[in-house]
Amino acid sequence: MAQSTLDSMPGASTGTVVVTEPLNFWGGKRVKPRQEKNAEPVFEPATGRVLCQMVPCGAEEVDEAIQSAYAAYQKWSKMAGMERARVMLEAARIIRERREKIAKLEVINNGKSIIEALVDIDIAWQSIEYYAGLAGTLAGQHIQLPGGAFAYTRREPLGVCVGIGAWNFPILLATLKSAPALACGNAMVYKPSPMAPVTAVILAEIYKEAGVPDGLFCVVQGGAETGSLLCHHPKVAKVSFTGSVPTGKKVMEMSAKSVKQVTLELGGKSPLIIFKDCELENAVKGALMANFLTQGEVCCNGTRVFVQREIMPQFLEEVVKRTKAIPVGDPLLESTRMGALISKPQLEKVLGFVSQAKKEGARVLCGGDPFVPSDPKLKGGYFMSPCVLDNCRDDMTCVKEEIFGPVMSVLPFDTEEEVIKRANNTTFGLASGVFTRDISRAHRVAASMEAGTCFINNYNINPIELPFGGYKMSGFGRENGQVTIEYYSQLKTVVVEMGDVESLF
Repeated sequence: MAQSTLDSMPGASTGTVVVTEPLNFWGGKRVKPRQEKNAEPVFEPATGRVLCQMVPCGAEEVDEAIQSAYAAYQKWSKMAGMERARVMLEAARIIRERREKIAKLEVINNGKSIIEALVDIDIAWQSIEYYAGLAGTLAGQHIQLPGGAFAYTRREPLGVCVGIGAWNFPILLATLKSAPALACGNAMVYKPSPMAPVTAVILAEIYKEAGVPDGLFCVVQGGAETGSLLCHHPKVAKVSFTGSVPTGKKVMEMSAKSVKQVTLELGGKSPLIIFKDCELENAVKGALMANFLTQGEVCCNGTRVFVQREIMPQFLEEVVKRTKAIPVGDPLLESTRMGALISKPQLEKVLGFVSQAKKEGARVLCGGDPFVPSDPKLKGGYFMSPCVLDNCRDDMTCVKEEIFGPVMSVLPFDTEEEVIKRANNTTFGLASGVFTRDISRAHRVAASMEAGTCFINNYNINPIELPFGGYKMSGFGRENGQVTIEYYSQLKTVVVEMGDVESLF
C-alpha cells in the first residue's frame, strides 16, 4: 500500500513522471471519477508539461466521501486517545521511512526545491508525532458543587471535518490539518488545490496502511464547486481553509448557513523591520528567508522590508549580491535553491506586479524577469529571477498587495514610532519580524505588531509546537501547537446531583 506512485520515484527526474492513478480516496481505497468530463490538466511547474488530469468531484462523490468519513468517525471516536496515538505514530514512521520518495513527488507537482520539500516532509511526520503525543492527554475537569453535587467536563470530537488546502505546501497542509483532527477523534475529508492534487492521496494511503478505519481520511479533488459542496454538506461539522482572502470569505459565508466551525488561514503582507543596531549579516539572511522560500509563494513572507535609513546602502548592497547568487533551476537538483512558480498564470501575475512597480516609481535592483534555465527540458517551466525593489513607498501596489512570488520591496524608515505605525497600516496581520540588538526594543516592537506571529532576529521559523494564524483579514483560529486541540474538539458539561431535587414548583 502507498507504494504504487512512489515506486517510480527513486529513479525519477524532472520531466519523466506521469501520474495515471485515481486521485480521489475514500472507503479505504483510491476511487476513479464517475465521469471524466470537466477534467483539468495538472502541470509540472519545472517543465510546463501535463503531469496528470484532475477530475473534480460532483455532489454524489462528495456525499459518498463524507458518508465514508462519518462511518469511520463512529469507530475512531470511540477509541482511547492512546489507541489513536499508536496508529498515528505508525503513520509518522511510514512517512519518515519514505521521505525522499514523497519529497520528489511533491517537487514534481509543486515546483519547489528538493531541499525545501524534504523539510516539509519532516515537518509533516513531526506534526503527526506531536499530535499523537497529545491524543492521550485530552481530558476534562472535575468541579465540586454544593451539597456533594459535582460536575465534570468532557472534551469530545466535532465529527467530520473538512480541510481545504493551498498549492504551496500540498502534503504538509494536509498533515497540519488532519493530525490534530484525528488526534481529537474526528474524521477528515480533504480537498487539495486543483493545481497540486497529487500528494494528498499518498497521505491517505499511509494513514490506511498505519491502521486507521477505512474512510477516516478521505481525499476529494476539485475546485470552487467541489469546495462549495463540502462547505454546505449537513454532515460536516467544521471547515479549515488555507488560501486567499476572497475565497476565505466565501468559505465563511457558506459555512455560516449551517453554523459550522471555521478556521481560516489567509493571506499576508507582513512587515520585516531592520534597525541600524542589528547584526547586519543575520538581517540580510533573515530578509532572504522572509522573501524567497518556495519561490516567494508563502503567505507569512515578510515582503515589506523596512530598513533604518542609516544602514540602507549596506543592506541593499549585500541583499542584492546574495539575491543574484541564488541558483534557480531544476528543483530536483540539490544545488538548486529556487525552483519554478506553480503555474504560468501565477508567473505572469508576479511579473505584472514588477512591471506595475516600475510604472509607480520603484527601482528594480535585480531580477524580476522570466528566467530560462540552460537545460532544454526546462524551457517551458515557470521560472523567474528573484527580485529586489528599491525606492518603494507605502502607497505602491507592490507594497500593499500580496504578490505571492519572489519579490522583495525595501522601504526606508527613521524612527521606531514611525515604522510601527507604517508596519501596522495594512488589512493583513499574519506575521511580522524585527532585527535589533536592543532587547527592550525587540519586545516593544513584538508587542506592538498587529500580527499572529512576530519573529525576533530571525524569520519564517515555524516549528509544529508553535501556534500559527492571523489577525485582521489574515484569518482566525490557529494551526499547530497545543491550542489547535481546542479548534478540533468541543466541551460538554455533565452535572451530577447527589441529593434530592430542590424545586420551585
